[in-house]
Amino acid sequence: MEKIKNIPFLEIESIPQLIKDFLTQKIEGFEEDVFNLKNIEKQFLLKKESFSQGKRAVLSRVLEEQHATSNLTEKQKRNLSYLKDENSFTVTTGHQLNLFSGPVFFVYKILQTIKLANFLNEKFHENKTVPVFWMATEDHDFEEINHFKTENHYYETKAKSGGAVGRIAVEDDFFISQFEEEYKDSVFGTELILLMKRAYRKGNSLSQATRILVQELFADYGLIIIDGDHAELKKEITDVFRNELLHQNLFEKTKNTVGFLTEKYGKVQVNPREINLFYLSETRNRIEFREDKFYVVDTEISFTKEEIIAELENHPEKFSPNALMRPVYQESILPNLVYVGGNAEIMYWLELKDYFNSIQVPFPVLVPRNSLLFTDEKTLNKAEKIGLSLNDFFRDFAAVTKGILLENSEIMALLNHSEAALNQQFEEISAKAVTTDSSFGSLVDAEKTRQLKSFERMRKRLLRAEKIKQNEKLERLETLFLKIHPGKIWQERVFNFSVFYADYGREWLQNCYEEMDVEKSELIIVSI
Repeated sequence: MEKIKNIPFLEIESIPQLIKDFLTQKIEGFEEDVFNLKNIEKQFLLKKESFSQGKRAVLSRVLEEQHATSNLTEKQKRNLSYLKDENSFTVTTGHQLNLFSGPVFFVYKILQTIKLANFLNEKFHENKTVPVFWMATEDHDFEEINHFKTENHYYETKAKSGGAVGRIAVEDDFFISQFEEEYKDSVFGTELILLMKRAYRKGNSLSQATRILVQELFADYGLIIIDGDHAELKKEITDVFRNELLHQNLFEKTKNTVGFLTEKYGKVQVNPREINLFYLSETRNRIEFREDKFYVVDTEISFTKEEIIAELENHPEKFSPNALMRPVYQESILPNLVYVGGNAEIMYWLELKDYFNSIQVPFPVLVPRNSLLFTDEKTLNKAEKIGLSLNDFFRDFAAVTKGILLENSEIMALLNHSEAALNQQFEEISAKAVTTDSSFGSLVDAEKTRQLKSFERMRKRLLRAEKIKQNEKLERLETLFLKIHPGKIWQERVFNFSVFYADYGREWLQNCYEEMDVEKSELIIVSI
């Protein structure tokens, strides 16, 4: 494996402008939330002041309980021990409980979190920083997580959904025999098959399955795994949940930021609701307040104000944060410095800054995770021969294709020259037209628009003709694009980690870890 190129996010067209502006500190009010050592130093102080020993005691007790069934490495034992101390902190990432991890970026974001924790331990010797993976056990959209893809197959499992996905038990394991058939002859195929069988044994919950999988892959790195679906942890945030129910605090406090982000960047990633909590019973359903009562949507359950507050105090585990409240829950129960997330995650975290300030919970430093692309020398050589650079694959590929097909077109050159001359002629006429009446000036402008449109029509017809004429070259371009972007999206959002692990095993994991630069947000391209 060899690193070929790094492309900074700032140079990639498809990276949202909001992320680019955040990284370059162009968004007023968010300068302290970008990763640099100065901002991290502030986070150490803020979190130490705000995170009590009582919270640490609860966190440590729950984490030890949740790790009791795992065969812990020495690094994990040390990290659990460190978290009891006031000078210890966390770097966190989180993800859904996708079947067998889902798309491979699941692995990338965890490895970056681990490497970032190690980086901070090297820079700040007086503190200990521990990497944490937050399992999104309380999501309820099972259809989002019940599948994964390899190069050759699509795998899916069935289950009764609607409740917290972490509680769903594995019943349908047909995907395991299919997976075994695909990977039985791979170098590390047996290792993957045994891991899948152990994690997704019938009767295991998806929480248990994901914990077994993550533990197997990352225990040697010292990663700590947390499940927020726990009564003791929920008890720590009952005051926030109470104010959310009674005063809709999150909705009110995010209005200004949501308005600002919407005006500048278009719609926000997640719109806050008036109440950003779910109620957990057999299913997980939104809570709404209307006609002086709280209703659990799509159920017969309802509460008066007094009843729902009593329910919260007696059974905090029955209340579940939505996508926007979950970051608040996480930062309230962890001594966290940094959150590592995908671009979409970072974009909805940014909505919450004012709300965090209002409840006096330090807002973390945010790091858009790195992306990786694995390709082979054959593909790279083909791209070079046909005139494609690696950057071209991350631009508007229709525009790239057009440029290559028309690169040496004499007709296109002539059209461009003629259009420029026509523009010049109309500018001269327009300059004189302003000295006559306005109707003549309008006629000139209309005629200019009409004639220039004909050039656009000719270009489109020329491109269509060249696509037919150079059909073989066009097919090669499209085949290369799909090799780099399976399904027309980034590789990391399609393939499961098994695609790479089957051939390279833990060496591949370590290689991903080594290639990442935690001080940069970039796409790393590696030849395999």
